[in-house]
Amino acid sequence: MGRHIHVIGIGAGDPDYVTVQAIEALNHTQVFFAMDKGEAKSDLVTLRREVCSRFIREPGYRFVELPDPKRSGSDYREAVSDWHAARARIWADAIAAELGPDGVGAFLAWGDPSLYDSTLRILEAVKAELAFTFDVIPGITAVQALTARHRIPLNEIGEPVLITTGRQLRRQGLSGSAVVMLDAECSFRTCPPDTRIWWGAYLGTADELLVAGTVGEVGSRIAALRAEARARHGWIMDTYLLRAGERSP
Repeated sequence: MGRHIHVIGIGAGDPDYVTVQAIEALNHTQVFFAMDKGEAKSDLVTLRREVCSRFIREPGYRFVELPDPKRSGSDYREAVSDWHAARARIWADAIAAELGPDGVGAFLAWGDPSLYDSTLRILEAVKAELAFTFDVIPGITAVQALTARHRIPLNEIGEPVLITTGRQLRRQGLSGSAVVMLDAECSFRTCPPDTRIWWGAYLGTADELLVAGTVGEVGSRIAALRAEARARHGWIMDTYLLRAGERSP
């Protein structure tokens, strides 16, 4: 059969988001590979272990924690490319050393592996030097969790939605509706005060935070909440939906 890797989307924080398909893949896995991002983000590895403990019927699997290389450099794309290459080398060595010729391993992706996650790109690079197959099990995204928790539709009637980053929002501004991810700068503050915002952090966890309103009304509150939560936990994952103007969802 040869080595096989599952890339399993485990949802945005709540173990109840894990799908039946993901549970079956968890139960077929012998070795789980997880990136060790340091003590500040150890919660992320712990949560992955808790998912396995809850859903795997016959424990006998192993967790292999891999050191996450530092990302450095002033050019964003070059720094990310170098970081991915360094990760690929670590993953290739780990898969070769920890997974037998016919073994089944897995990487657990927060949310869905297709959305702002590097796992699939890195595995394709690993395949250039190590033979294995892999499949992808989709997961509940932070976008789905955010709109569900705020009880709103993602799009307005007949209108598109952009999924973007804080960096791109600052560069290009807002037109219509946009979901913003990977924003450490609270870039919504560059939008007009009447822009609607639905914000969420630690979605699906006991630490979940939710705020909604206009940027003028709640922007400063969100920025303060975000800074306090990041200082308390050592990390934060947040997502928000913006809509231009004053239209309601």
